[in-house]
Amino acid sequence: MIYRTPFPRDVFAELDRLQREMREAFDITPSIRGAARGGFPAMNVGGTPRSVEIYAFAPGVDPSAIEVQIEKGVLTIAGERKVEQPAQDAKAAVHIDERFAGRFRRVVTLPDDIDANAVEARYRDGVLHISIQRKQAAQPRRISIQ
Repeated sequence: MIYRTPFPRDVFAELDRLQREMREAFDITPSIRGAARGGFPAMNVGGTPRSVEIYAFAPGVDPSAIEVQIEKGVLTIAGERKVEQPAQDAKAAVHIDERFAGRFRRVVTLPDDIDANAVEARYRDGVLHISIQRKQAAQPRRISIQ
């Protein structure tokens, strides 16, 4: 006697496939850091013992259209990227439009030891670099032994 399974494939392989398709459909990352992919501008946030370093990658954005603000330990980067469309022609058509255009806003929670009065922001070659110094009391220091 031959027994037939109601499932033509391995059930676990099918579940893995469905999970992968759902992740791709909703752009969900399995990272514990959350689903931050796809935001504009793309950002790198890190730090040194003396500062917090933030890099926002915003090519094609006029630096005067970017607003950087720190309030209550939260850094906000906001601005607008203008739409650059080819001249409208009755026979012209856009087939692929992947470049982000419009208003944007990114928010980063900062550590408690930053000095909001010691901030430096520079924009060069499409990269906004923000450096925020840490408070002097939070700086590592060597203690001499007597």
